[in-house]
Amino acid sequence: MNEILRVENLTKKFPVQMGIFGTRSGSFIHAVDNINFTVKKGETFGLVGESGCGKTTVAKLILKLLFPTSGRIFFDGKDIFRDRKTQMRRRIQLIFQDPYSSLNPRMTVYDIIGEPLDIHRLTKGNKKKKRILQLMETVGLAPFHLYRYPHEFSGGQRQRVVIARALAVEPDILIMDEPVSALDVSVRAQVLNLLEKLQKEFTLTYIFISHDLSVVRHVCNRVGVMYLGQIVELGEINDLFDYPQHPYAEALIASVPIPDPRTKKKRELLIGEVPTPIDPPKCCRFVKRCKYAQEKCSQEEPPLEEIRKDHWTACFYPADSR
Repeated sequence: MNEILRVENLTKKFPVQMGIFGTRSGSFIHAVDNINFTVKKGETFGLVGESGCGKTTVAKLILKLLFPTSGRIFFDGKDIFRDRKTQMRRRIQLIFQDPYSSLNPRMTVYDIIGEPLDIHRLTKGNKKKKRILQLMETVGLAPFHLYRYPHEFSGGQRQRVVIARALAVEPDILIMDEPVSALDVSVRAQVLNLLEKLQKEFTLTYIFISHDLSVVRHVCNRVGVMYLGQIVELGEINDLFDYPQHPYAEALIASVPIPDPRTKKKRELLIGEVPTPIDPPKCCRFVKRCKYAQEKCSQEEPPLEEIRKDHWTACFYPADSR
C-alpha cells in the first residue's frame, strides 16, 4: 500500500498559565513529544493509550485545528502547514466521540449533511437533495429521516448522520476519535460493521483513536501505543497483541477482559502515578511504573527503534531481550 500520511518529529507544547490574568509560568505541557508514524492508503491505523496521553491532540494537529510547536505532517507528499493548495478541509474528515454534541440541535438531517456540500460548493438544488438521500441510504438511514432533528434519533442513528456528513465531501481519510465508545454494545457492532463496509466501498483510510483494545484489535491493521505524549510501540496489530515488546503495551493488553467467565486471566496492575506532562523527565517516562526497569532507564530516554521488520519500540530492554 502507498503511504498517504507521514508524521515526522511532531511536537506540541502548551504554555502553563497561572493566576486569574493567565500569566505564563515559563513551563510547558508536553502534550505530544517528538512522535513519528506513517499511515498507508486504505488501512486502519490505530492510536491507543490511556486518557491524557495525547491521542486527540495528534488528531487535531493532523486536521490543522492546532499548529505544532515543531515537526511536520505530510499528506499525499505535501506538507500540510506549508502547502496551502492542499485541500485538507475536504480530504480529511473527523467523526466525533459523542454524536449528539457534534450535531446542531436546530438543524435537520437535510441541513446537517448538506452543509459541507454548500461550504465546498459541490452541488445545489435537486442534485443536492439527491446526493443527501444517497448518503443517507449509504449509512442505513431512511428517506423519511430527512427532515428530522438530532433529538429524534437514537445514538446509533445520530452517529450514522455524522458519518454521512463526513462522507459528503468524498474524503480520503476519516479520523475517528472514540467513535463507538458512547454507544451500546449491540449498536457499537452495527456501526463498526458499517465503517468496515464503507472503507471497502470507498477505499477510505482510517485513523482510529481509542482506549478500547478489544475494538482496536477488531478494526485496525497497525497500531501505535502512546504514553505521556510519546509513541512507545508501533507495529502490526497481531504482532502487538501476541508479542508486546514495551512493558506499557504489555500491561495494556493484559488488562483486556476475556468474554468468558470460566477463563481465568492473570492481571498485573501498574503501580505508581503517571508523571506530570509539565516538563517531564529526560529519561524513560515509564521507569517508575516498570517492573523491568534498569539503571540505564532512569538515565536516558530510549529512542523508538526497529526491533524486527515494521515493529518498533522505545524500550532499552524489549521482551525479546528480557
